[in-house]
Amino acid sequence: MLHRDHDGFTLIELLLVVAIIGIIAAIAAPGLLRARMAGNEASAIGSMRAISTAQHAYAGKCNGYAPVLTELSLAGTFLSPDMTSGPVLFKSGYRITLTAGASNLVLPSPSAGCTGSGSSYIATAVPMSIGTSGARGFATDEGGAIWQDVTGAAPSQPFTPGGNVSIIQ
Repeated sequence: MLHRDHDGFTLIELLLVVAIIGIIAAIAAPGLLRARMAGNEASAIGSMRAISTAQHAYAGKCNGYAPVLTELSLAGTFLSPDMTSGPVLFKSGYRITLTAGASNLVLPSPSAGCTGSGSSYIATAVPMSIGTSGARGFATDEGGAIWQDVTGAAPSQPFTPGGNVSIIQ
């Protein structure tokens, strides 16, 4: 009688392992997405804090607020170069912008090295893909508080709590 050794796995065993891995991946994927969104939102809040701090330092030198992100590097090193490379910043799944505020008045004679300084600003961070890159929109202005809108839109000035908009810090 001839006896053959078969080393390895049968097709059924391999399919079972693949099915188990698929089930585990399906269970873990939503948690990973939530963790990524939470990380992106934390990064956006950090960007709002950094812009607020930079704007207050800029105001100390220029007697007003910068109207665009690039001005925060042109007038001095108020904000890191990765955040002032252009008028719009795409960072960690968020679109970050800085514009003159709703009640902005352009200052007639800004300090040397400062251009377009104004009396107010608004910085916003909105998710590039709501529900995937982030769920909340954020904004800050010369008051320094950070506001959120749970619909993913940027809170608008004047900031008032209610509905989908609330202050987070």
